[in-house]
Parts: sequence; structure tokens; C-alpha cells
Amino acid sequence: MFKQLESTEKRFEEIEELMSNPEVISDSQGLRKLAKEYSDLEPAVSKYRRYKKNEKEITELEEMLKQKKENEEFVKLAQSEREDLIERNGKLKDELEELLFEQREGVDKNIIMEIRAGTGGEEAALFVSDLFRMYSKYAQAKGWKTEILSSNPTGTGGFKEFIFSIEGKEVYKRLRYESGTHRVQRIPATETSGRIHTSAATVAVLPEAEEVDLKINPKDLKIDTFRASGRGGQHVNVTDSAVRITHKPTNTVVSCQDERSQMKNRQKAMKVLRARILEKLQREKKEEISKTRKSQIGTGDRSQKIRTYNFPQSRITDHRINLTLYKLDKVLGGNLDEIIDALIKEDRKLSLRSKNDEV
Repeated sequence: MFKQLESTEKRFEEIEELMSNPEVISDSQGLRKLAKEYSDLEPAVSKYRRYKKNEKEITELEEMLKQKKENEEFVKLAQSEREDLIERNGKLKDELEELLFEQREGVDKNIIMEIRAGTGGEEAALFVSDLFRMYSKYAQAKGWKTEILSSNPTGTGGFKEFIFSIEGKEVYKRLRYESGTHRVQRIPATETSGRIHTSAATVAVLPEAEEVDLKINPKDLKIDTFRASGRGGQHVNVTDSAVRITHKPTNTVVSCQDERSQMKNRQKAMKVLRARILEKLQREKKEEISKTRKSQIGTGDRSQKIRTYNFPQSRITDHRINLTLYKLDKVLGGNLDEIIDALIKEDRKLSLRSKNDEV
């Protein structure tokens, strides 16, 4: 851990020097990236420097105690201060381990969310719309930026698929546990007998991949253009503005047709493509980890039933942590913190248990 912290502090100091370089300052895009990296590293570096300062003071106190054993009052004060510093450093060490864990997991990344209708036909498509609205309102409350990348609407207000990005501080940290199957139980508007139907939608949360995270060889891409269909106006339908990109090594295919500009559709498609490929590589890596780790919350398995939204009872149940709340309207209105906080707490507990088992 401390080797990693030394490396983090060194990189932090390098960024400080770079940000005072006139050439770097003149490059606004490069400066923004450095500023974000600096901001991401600062909490760990600040705590680590405090930890090192405390360690130095502990060593100095121990040397003084060896030399002044005859002064009883001094010894008591020095021992008390030493114990206080040791306790503080114990807490700092735990906090540093958590920060490094979060850095490794990429919890401060922006994300791409993909919501798709599952079983339930049109009712499932309407549920996709409900989930998108829920996450949009949650993002708005957090001050995050949401951008629609691709959508496939139905004729009655639902969506077969909704893909969008969310940018902001701690986005992935807060929303990473949303991957999986979300089930809804309610009486559809078209149901005359009052029978409750069960439908489902799948959610995938993909950390956004930057070029530094993933290098894609242009030769590995097959890019097709075609005429867009659906909403967008006459201009969209009469030009080859839609884009389909295939990454041949992984057979990953992404299509985008929401924009009138072929260039914008291509940029959005590449954004989704990068995220999907990175997620695939990360998933393969996680499969090599022990069964204990895979059993934890946040595996990202889309087939896992994670939550039920029961409208007749105004009930929402997260099956992973056996949490049930009778405030469905509030949750669908974007008040997700109570559920997310409980998921984060449980994941940390399981991570600690896994770590102890490995010792």
C-alpha cells in the first residue's frame, strides 16, 4: 500500500509542476485533464502526508522517552500523545486503504448507462422510461450532467432501449450497483380485469473509458452508415446520418442515429463502444478473482435480479441486501440515496470480510 502511496504522491508533485508550465496552461483541454487528476489524487496525498508527519512525531517521542525516563510527568504526557498519534494513524491507514480501493475500482469515473426492456412487452418498455426518469432526476439532484446517446422509442411512450451518459463527481461510486435486472409489478393501463403484471428491464452501468484507459486500433473498426429511422424529423430520415461501428476483435457492435450529424453520431457511438469494450475486459479480469469476491455486491451481472418495484403496495425491495422500503413514489422521483448508501455499506463490509479471509 505504501509503495503505491509514494507513487501517488510523486505523480501529484509532477502534476503540480506541469500545471505551472506555460505550455501546459495554453492547452485548455490538457490542463482540464491534469486538474481533474490532481483533484482525484489530492485526498489520498493529503492523508498520506498527515500519516507520515504523525509517524515522524511518534518516532521523535519514542526517542525522547528513552532519554527522559526520570521525568515522570513528561513521560505520561509523551506516552499519551504517542498513543493518540498511533490511534490517529490507525484511522488514517483505514481511510487510505479505502481511497486506494476506490482508485483501483475507478469509482470516480463518469458512466454510460444502458437500460433495455426485458420480459413484458410494452409494459417493460414503459418501465424503461420510468427508470430513465428516475436516474435523470437523481443525477439532477446531485448536480450531474446527463446526455442521451441513443434511444429506441415505441409508439406508446416507452423505450425498447435507452443509452445515456452521466458525468460528475462520484458518479460511478454511487451508481455502480444498479447493474442487473429490475422487476416491476403493477396493473397496466390496458388491463381491464385489474390483474397485476410482472415485467422487467435490464440495466448496465459502464465506467466511461478514456483513450488513456483503452487504445483502439482504427484498423480494428468497421464503420457503416445508413439512413436513420424513427424520430428526428424529415432531415434525419433522408440522409445517411446513422452510424454503426463494429469492433472486429471483440465483435462489439454499437449503433447511433439520434443526431442529425453523422459526425456527432460517430462520436457518441465511439463513446459507447469504448465503455463496452472496457467493461468486457474488466469483467473477464474479475472472473479470475476468487469466488468470495465474485459473490459481493456490484458484480455487474445483468442477469441478476436485483430489485423489485411493486406499485400496488408502493414497495421497493433490493434483493441483494434484503432492504424493503414503502416509498416507491419517492424512489422513482429520484430519491435513491437511502438504497445506495445501504448498498455501499454492505459492499464495504463484504470487502473487509474477504480481505480478512485472505490473510
